[in-house]
Amino acid sequence: MLSRVDELAGRDPSADTLQAKVPLVELTGGEPLLQEEIYPLAEKLLGAGYIVMIETSGERHIGRLPREVIKIVDVKCPDSGEADTFNVDNLDALSSEDEVKFVLSTRRDYEFARDFTAQHRLSECVKQVLFSPVFEDPQGKWPGLEPRMLVEWILADGLPVRLGLQLHKFVWDPATKGV
Repeated sequence: MLSRVDELAGRDPSADTLQAKVPLVELTGGEPLLQEEIYPLAEKLLGAGYIVMIETSGERHIGRLPREVIKIVDVKCPDSGEADTFNVDNLDALSSEDEVKFVLSTRRDYEFARDFTAQHRLSECVKQVLFSPVFEDPQGKWPGLEPRMLVEWILADGLPVRLGLQLHKFVWDPATKGV
């Protein structure tokens, strides 16, 4: 597995240096912490000199991951239908290099994220708190939240958060799969 990562990252396995053209590896897709192999893989990647990030739904405990792994942890908002899935123990396992992400579809979600961020003082204990708007479902199953509206709420409340936009939704049609 590591040799394939080296190949994709442009690292010359015969060179003395651990330099790679792409020094960062992000583990994501589905819920990576459901795979028991993720823990030794993260260790091997770190040992090979990669910067390792993992994006997780927040329902699984992140404490088994090496501290050096940068964790991007979702906190599910009320209108996601999964608000009760967040593992609150994850708050104690966060480091100053980690990120917490909220995906927002309504004003209610925004208020939840704003209040959760303040209650747990997230901006003081992680590198970034991200607020990302939901895009409208191409089949019309759910409405989207206009990014401008979210920005106006953030500015009005003076929140220490960063707007996160799913760039692939701008580059490709939002209905496009596999990008």
